Amino acid sequence: MVHHSGSIQSFKQQKGMNMNKNEIEKEQPLKPSRSQTHPQNLSKHFSLNCSIQTPSSPGPSATHKIEHDVGKDSCIEDSEHGTDEAQLIKAKVIIRKPETMTKKEKKVAAPPSLFFKDGKKRIDYILVYKKSSLQVEKRSTFERNLREEGLMLEREQSITNSDIMFVKIHCPWDTLCKYAERMNIRMPFRKKCYYTDWKNRTLNSLFRKTIQLRSWLPKNPMQLDKEALPDLEETDCYTAPFSRARMHHFTITNKDTFFNNSTRSRIVHHVLQRTKYEDGKTKMGINKLLNNGTYEASFPPHEGSYQSRHPIKTHGAKNHRHLLYKRWACWGMWYKYQPLDLIRRYFGEKIGLYFAWLGWYTGMLIPAAFVGLFVFLYGVFTMHSSQVSKEICQATEILMCPMCERNCMLQKLNESCIYAKVTHLFDNGGTVFFAIFMAIWATVFLEFWKRRRAVLTYDWDLIDWEEEEENVRPQFERKYAQVERVNPITGKPEPYQPFMDKLLRLMISILGIFLMISLVLTTVFAVVVYRLVAMEHFASFKWYFVKKYWQFATSGTGVCINFVIIMFLNVVYEKVAYFLTNLEQPRTELEWENSYALKMFLFQFVNLNSSIFYIAFFLGRFSGRPGKYNKLFDRWRLEECHPSGCLIDLCLQMSVIMVLKQTWNNFMELGYPLFHNWWTQHKIKRNEQVMKLPQWEKDWNLQPMNLHGLIDEYLEMVLQFGFVTIFVAAFPLAPLLALMNNIIEIRLDAYKFVTQWRRPLPARATNIGIWYGILEGIGVLAVITNAFVIAITSDYIPRFVYAFRYGPCKGQGYSQERCLKGYVNSSLSVFDLSELGTGQSGYCRYRDYRAPPWSNNSYELTLQFWHVLAARLAFIIVFEHLVFGIKSFIAYLIPDMPKDLSDRVRREKYLVQEMMYDAELEHLQKQRKCQGKQYHQEWP
Repeated sequence: MVHHSGSIQSFKQQKGMNMNKNEIEKEQPLKPSRSQTHPQNLSKHFSLNCSIQTPSSPGPSATHKIEHDVGKDSCIEDSEHGTDEAQLIKAKVIIRKPETMTKKEKKVAAPPSLFFKDGKKRIDYILVYKKSSLQVEKRSTFERNLREEGLMLEREQSITNSDIMFVKIHCPWDTLCKYAERMNIRMPFRKKCYYTDWKNRTLNSLFRKTIQLRSWLPKNPMQLDKEALPDLEETDCYTAPFSRARMHHFTITNKDTFFNNSTRSRIVHHVLQRTKYEDGKTKMGINKLLNNGTYEASFPPHEGSYQSRHPIKTHGAKNHRHLLYKRWACWGMWYKYQPLDLIRRYFGEKIGLYFAWLGWYTGMLIPAAFVGLFVFLYGVFTMHSSQVSKEICQATEILMCPMCERNCMLQKLNESCIYAKVTHLFDNGGTVFFAIFMAIWATVFLEFWKRRRAVLTYDWDLIDWEEEEENVRPQFERKYAQVERVNPITGKPEPYQPFMDKLLRLMISILGIFLMISLVLTTVFAVVVYRLVAMEHFASFKWYFVKKYWQFATSGTGVCINFVIIMFLNVVYEKVAYFLTNLEQPRTELEWENSYALKMFLFQFVNLNSSIFYIAFFLGRFSGRPGKYNKLFDRWRLEECHPSGCLIDLCLQMSVIMVLKQTWNNFMELGYPLFHNWWTQHKIKRNEQVMKLPQWEKDWNLQPMNLHGLIDEYLEMVLQFGFVTIFVAAFPLAPLLALMNNIIEIRLDAYKFVTQWRRPLPARATNIGIWYGILEGIGVLAVITNAFVIAITSDYIPRFVYAFRYGPCKGQGYSQERCLKGYVNSSLSVFDLSELGTGQSGYCRYRDYRAPPWSNNSYELTLQFWHVLAARLAFIIVFEHLVFGIKSFIAYLIPDMPKDLSDRVRREKYLVQEMMYDAELEHLQKQRKCQGKQYHQEWP
């Protein structure tokens, strides 16, 4: 579920914008937080005119004495930005020293395993290498250059493996400031608040009364308790790119916590990516050292254990990881909103956006699941009153022609009664409505996600963030080191891929894609052949149940075999996609990820849906008629649809593949990491050393994040989105199954990220990348396929034509089920059994619109066939144009960014410029006052 935490923050910002420009309100310092649920809470307070002096920290749990000496005025300045490990215990002006802290306050200090041996320097990053590695010179040069860049390094040998060495990296304050300025990292600075007009003050008062009224109403059970989570909203002051020259503008109260852990890790990774290990233009970066075996791994450390002996309600959380485990990854939290701010703080914006999108998608599935369930229940309640089902169940005198060559016998139509009733569950009066609803739902989901993304990028301060120029991939550099050109962005020479080489590689990759798609079609053809052979054998099977329901047995075994082939080919496709993507030689990692993601989607989408497309649009369409059946290789007769229609086969295919695939994916996502980590801990426990391991070694024993990052996570959900939308007209329960799966998926992914994987690099991102375009493409395809499913696969159009043109209500309009009286008889043609030459006489019926054998044009297509065909084509055209028109109109009506948010962003940009000017003016005036010089109100 999605955690909505913007209302209080927006109220604060509106309040901040509603002050008179000439009136500066002096804020009173808040009392220290007494919450016991999280040890890192900081009170919210920002001074207006403060000069800050912060001595170095004497220890990991130490706090700083902040002295203010500006004439007679003094004030307190605090920041909650970067409160990952240490709590600031405040007095009025002077903060207590470690030796005066209580036992409860000492308990919240960060564990020793997160610091260097001196207990003062925080570990920001970990490098792992083997002593037996031959790349000693490269490693020594690289680490020497890291020290020259300002990083501090400390080595420590592994406890469990004498060949493993850990390099702990700490980034000092000066280095953090230098690279924060280079990377344009936005940090909070003190703000001035203005009342703009009486209207905003009135709205502000109304908003406060609304909040007070809501406090009297029953609490939303899906919302997390405020006491259960720390106040993770960023300070209500505005942010600006960090600058050492204007450091006095920023709210710095504690140098150790001003940059939070995620920011510190990003800065260290930035340095690691740009540090040389040999002489040469391209001999730099930790990625290349990982590829050539110089280092085994690199990762930021977790913030400690995710478990605690004491309950979180009474003793509070040990760290953010522990808090995420208890308030997010536990199964008991399945119905709660996700703490997106905490996820973003711990894992970074890129992973935070994934879980925000997954939560938004899951929340949007709720109305789709309810409507789909309603359509299904409508079919259940009208099953016995359906005219078509009644006629099939009562047709005791109608004999159906044999559906296979040798072992099939004539069967009565009423033997298909159960199939007819089950088909009515999915093919009823609500089918068309649900297909239109889901097409509109897909558009609304994507459009409102853009608005939700805009709100998140604003709340997470990503509006003005520009993605850094990515480094060239090491493989690209090695391949094209001899050909260089000047980068138009950086102005530096870099390896260049000639156009003809790039075109040739792209054409080979496209050819490989078509070959793999051909392999998919070949496997589908093999399954079709299996069905043709199996139906003869099941029709003469010894077991009565199998012999009676041989069509169900044929379809069921065919689906299971198809699923096994799908899962096997997925493994093959992953390796082929990896090979083809490397063959293309993408320049950057982002280009590589986009190319690989597109190939994996194409492969798996075709692999999953090819058999479904066959059943929906080809099964029974080219089988011929009795006496003149079409045969494959002149040997196997093509398969026909069941007397009750082909939709039951499509429903069976979709339900089995969807349920089995989701179950298998969830098992493999968690099963393998759990087994691997359990086996690793089992080996360590033999030496009774598991409880003595430092945090970095515990992290080393965990599984690294997937090689392809979030690609596998997005791919699974996007393929599910295809199942939910593309053939939803044939299977209205698909949204409900997807909803149930996603509720489990969120907690499985959360558990995996928090407990089973090493902490990934907290990367930044403003959107979900290429996946949004793929989702839009699926939405367009869904409209087309649902139009064809309703028109061709289901019997909706034939029933509609019969009711208006041939039924008892001809010319009167369709009103009730009585208008379909005689429909079954009208949809069945007659065949003379004597024409088979088997000694049988009489007549049998088959599904088609052909003239009877006693007419002048025997077995020719009747006029009703052409009426039905014309109605089907007309329905497809009208349905597509209507739905596409509605989708376009809705997309036009819904802006990508909420109006109030757009106004707020523009307003804040204006205020930031004004506040920076005023802050600089105040700084210069204070300097002159301290020097005893006169100053005036205008700019000096």
